[in-house]
Amino acid sequence: MSNSLFPDFDARNHYLSRSDVNEELGTHSRHSFELEGREWPSVEHYYQAMKFESAEEQEKIRRAAHPRKARRMGRSRLRRIRRDWDKVKRVYMTRAVWTKCNTYPAIAEKLLATGDQNLMENSQYDYYWGCGRDRRGYNHYGQILMNVRKKLRDARG
Repeated sequence: MSNSLFPDFDARNHYLSRSDVNEELGTHSRHSFELEGREWPSVEHYYQAMKFESAEEQEKIRRAAHPRKARRMGRSRLRRIRRDWDKVKRVYMTRAVWTKCNTYPAIAEKLLATGDQNLMENSQYDYYWGCGRDRRGYNHYGQILMNVRKKLRDARG
């Protein structure tokens, strides 16, 4: 037990960064995939583009030179996001992660190799997708990874 204000890392957890381009399980890794009739450079490109109903806006984001740029474009409040976004955003993220894993068997294997560990998006400031500084965030990205891992296992029989 630590005397620290924040909890210690737990060995039962696997911590990762969604925005690290070198993290294969993250959204910023450069592993393109085809979905909805288009080639997406990364999960982040797809996720950010799906915030918008306009095919033109989606295409601008799809063509962004880097996942960080796609994220910036998707977060810009100069564009109006779809009304149902809060209801459907986890579906779009799951769809992209699932498709990426099916496109790249090595990434699916890496996800399966995490066994039964809790997967934690280790963001200090993101309490929605990540676990937050105090590890009490919703960790929706980690939950999506664990759900995809279960679907991959189930598909293998």
